[in-house]
Amino acid sequence: MSLRRFAVAAVVVFASLSSATKEKPPQEPKPGTDTVHGCYKSVGTMKMLQSFDFNSQGKCVGLCLDKKFTAAASNKNDCYCGNEYPNKADLVDDDKCDEPCPGFGDDACGGLDTYTVYNTGDRVAVGEADASSSSAGPSKTSAAPDAPASTSDSIHTVTASSEPEQQSSGPNVAGIAAGVVVGVVGVSAIIGGIFFWMRRKRNAEIEEEHRRNAAVNAFISGGGKPPGSSGGLSMSDSRLDPVMNRRMSDGSIADNQDYSRRILRVTNA
Repeated sequence: MSLRRFAVAAVVVFASLSSATKEKPPQEPKPGTDTVHGCYKSVGTMKMLQSFDFNSQGKCVGLCLDKKFTAAASNKNDCYCGNEYPNKADLVDDDKCDEPCPGFGDDACGGLDTYTVYNTGDRVAVGEADASSSSAGPSKTSAAPDAPASTSDSIHTVTASSEPEQQSSGPNVAGIAAGVVVGVVGVSAIIGGIFFWMRRKRNAEIEEEHRRNAAVNAFISGGGKPPGSSGGLSMSDSRLDPVMNRRMSDGSIADNQDYSRRILRVTNA
């Protein structure tokens, strides 16, 4: 009995998984409500705006509605936005869109080279792209023209860069050698300048030491008198000598006689 219940539960789960990955049938557009428009093998003029790890119908439509787009499309993680449906010629059966959305497994987000197209609800009347603008795989067709261009560009780049490298190998070596020589000369000049400066400073110190020694020797040899005494001759101030302060002029009164008393002097007539 338990085995029977297990079998029934497995069938129910398998049926639910099968129904979850099936595309919803197209719905009539409603203002303010996102609806499924159909399963297409191209996105027409729509451009991929973002890739979500947990993409779903609501996630993709919300992005396009915020960007003021009227149509949206999803293919697993990729979300496309635009203002036109793909051309009717690219419409395929709903069972071709059997890829469950990573963010909500009950919704189908396209399939193998197919896209689930939505109406964002911003506008009910939405036009469709021309047949010439539709393609089987926009991501692949958009990358296909770029691939040869990028390949040719890379080839040209490699070819152009390889020749200058061979030609410029000589000048590069010469430039390096010149730089080394200039560096050695500059370092040598700096070292030489430091050496001469130190030597000059040492010579000045030696000369100053000789001058001090000569002054000391002169002081010792002069009997302990300073060099400014001119060999022991002393210079005195005449103002400190009372003899020098006497008036020695003719006709003046001598300072060493007393003139306060009258003295009778006899002279021969």
